[in-house]
Parts: sequence; structure tokens; C-alpha cells
Amino acid sequence: MLGVLIIASRVENGRRTPPGETAMTPRSTAKPRFPRLAAFALGAMAALGAASAAQADARFDAFVARLKPEAMRAGVSAATFDRAFKGLTVDSEAITKSTVQLEFKQSLAQYIDTQVSDTRIANGLQNYRQWGDLLARLERSYGVDRYAILAVWGMETNYGSTMGGHNVIEALATLACCQPKRPEFFRRELIAALQILQQGNVTPENMVGSWAGAMGQTQFMPTSFKAYAADGDGDGRRDIWTSVPDALASTASFLHKHGWQPGQTWGYEVQPPSGARPGSTLSLAQWQAAGVRRANGQPLPGGAARASLFMPAGPNGPAFLMLPNFRVIKRYNNADSYALAVGHLSDRVRGGGPFITPWPNHDKPLDEPGRIELQTLLARRGFDVGEPDGKIGTATRAAIASFQRQQGLTADGYAGVSLLRRLRTAR
Repeated sequence: MLGVLIIASRVENGRRTPPGETAMTPRSTAKPRFPRLAAFALGAMAALGAASAAQADARFDAFVARLKPEAMRAGVSAATFDRAFKGLTVDSEAITKSTVQLEFKQSLAQYIDTQVSDTRIANGLQNYRQWGDLLARLERSYGVDRYAILAVWGMETNYGSTMGGHNVIEALATLACCQPKRPEFFRRELIAALQILQQGNVTPENMVGSWAGAMGQTQFMPTSFKAYAADGDGDGRRDIWTSVPDALASTASFLHKHGWQPGQTWGYEVQPPSGARPGSTLSLAQWQAAGVRRANGQPLPGGAARASLFMPAGPNGPAFLMLPNFRVIKRYNNADSYALAVGHLSDRVRGGGPFITPWPNHDKPLDEPGRIELQTLLARRGFDVGEPDGKIGTATRAAIASFQRQQGLTADGYAGVSLLRRLRTAR
């Protein structure tokens, strides 16, 4: 997701559908020319919609009935199961969001500006003042930087204020039974969610999260909860919904168990040496010996830690040396844009300033069809990009850089509109 954040969105006739509006929402107040025919058609569509909803509810109920023995074999009592599913029906919004994947795009610069806003920084400072002692204790216990823990919290749920309003059991059951994408994945997550209820960590009413089942202030999927959630307040439960100590301890546990390096940051904005290749990896001491300095002119700290050069916007944008903790952040959300935003937010709350090098705006990022076309064209030229999937990862960036060198261009690995045009016409 280099340079572009893909956001699920309804798009119809070239526009995003406003909240609460569907493809069938009238856009005009003009009366139909054939009122009786129009009334009949609307009535027929309403009847079809009601029939479809009834069929979905019947399918949901049948799924729940089949699931109960499986859940009981997994240690969920009949009482817990029945309470969890009492009054639940199909979550139609979860189905819509799982099947409608049309998109609009943000440049990486726009994403950073949005996610690391002045308001989020100010709220981070306020929460640090409130929870600083807890964060310091977690840093000592887990070896994870306190500001990184805080920044993940800010990015995931805006410090616990936007956890999502979906009943997690209802959403996961809907996705497991009533849509075709990865039903077994959602079934496993549903069983894990029921086990969490069985353990008494949360009540069914308070088990809220996103349409996809990401839960609480940490936005853990249920299986991640089982693996990484922690009891931060010592009450014997792991409540990532209403307990800030539990939520922050769970984030610290996740980062620790994925290899966070104590005493290290995520990376540095730097002044790259002329001709440096993105993706080059050296120790900080070697980068220092090569004349690389931080973007603010200060020297790099040196040492044996390995750091990779990252130039997400090409040679005219900010450049970074990414340390191993950057990759640990990506285990939370496997996107360069997300990890960069978390790292930057942690620095801003710590007291650091904005990025020094401005973001270029001359080359538009590619949307998903454009990224797939770019990968397909690279593959036709013999470059190894794997399966074209629209995701700009390490292999695609390396292929782009090789093509750029072949064409006598700066090998920055950046997937922009101008590069796609070059691929279409180059011989």
C-alpha cells in the first residue's frame, strides 16, 4: 500500500454514496411518467427485498443451529451460546461492506495529514498526561516504547472513542454464514469470540467492534485477543472494551510478542546520500559512515541496528531509515502507510516536529486497477512481482526499481501514474 491508502466505499455513477443512501435511493423529486407502473415496480422491489431479507434471516438461524454443537465442543456452554445469540439477526451493513470494495484513494501525504492531525496529537498529549504512569509501567514490563503504545491506541480507535458499533457475534456470524468471502476464517473468529464470552472477559452486550469483528479499543480480532490480550488492571479479566489499562497492556503485549526491540525507535527521517537505492539495508553505523544524517541535520545515533532506506514518494519526497520496530508495527496492520503514521504520531506526542522534507504533489498515486495493470505489465517484461494483486510490496518495488534503471530513470521504486504511462509505451 505504498503511497496509497485504499478505503472501502460505495461508489455509484462515479460518486460515493452518502451514508444511509443506497443505489435505490431516489435522486430526483420528479414524478414518474407512468405512476401506476412505477408504483407497481416499487411495490415489487419492496416485496423482493422483504423476501430476500426473510431468506437471509432463515439462513442465519439455520447457521446458528448448526454452529451450536461445534461451539459446545470448543468449550462454550449452552447458556453462554444462547445468551450470545439472543435476538440477533443478519447484520446487513457487514454484508454490504464485505462485498462492496469500490474505492477512492488518498496520497500518502494526505493520509499522514489526516491520521496525524493536530487534533489527534493534542488528544494524544491529553491522554499521555492522564495515563503516563501506566504507560511508563508498561514500557518497563514489556520493553515497548510508551509513545508507540499510545500511538497505536490513537490510530486504532482515536484513544478508545471510536470502537465501532457492531455486535461482534452478530457481525461475525453474518460474515460466516451469509457472504462468500472467507467464511471459514470468520467461523473460526466467531468460535474464538464465543470462547472469550465463556471466559467472562466481557458481556455479549458490550462485545462491540467493527463490521469485520475487530474488537474494542485495540481492534483485536478474537483469535488475536486470545493470543495477546493482557490484564492490565489486575482484576482477572482482559477487558479491552472498557478498561484502558487492559487495552494498553494488550497493545504492549502484541508488540512485545512480535519482536519489539527495547530502546529502539521505529525509524528516522534522513537526508539520503546521492544515488542511494531504496530498500538498501545497512547498520546505522554504516549509514552514518556513508554521510547520512537525520533530516534536521543531527547525526544518526550509530550502532549495529540494521536500517532500510524507505522513499515512499520517490526521490523528491521524504526519505526514512526504517528500523526493525517499523516491521513490528506492520504486524498490527500490514501497510507502510499505517506504520509510518503510527511512528510519526508517536514522535509528535513525544515532542517532535512534522516531517521536514515536503511531500511532492506532481505525480498522482495509482488506484487499485492501475496498480494491477502496472504489476501485469512488469510481469510481461519478465520482472518478478508475484501474482498481480494491486498491493505494492517489496517484490513490486524491486521490480519497479529494476525497470527504472533499465530505462535510465531514478530507481526510487515509486508506483505513480507517470511510471504506468512509461510502462505502457516503453520498448
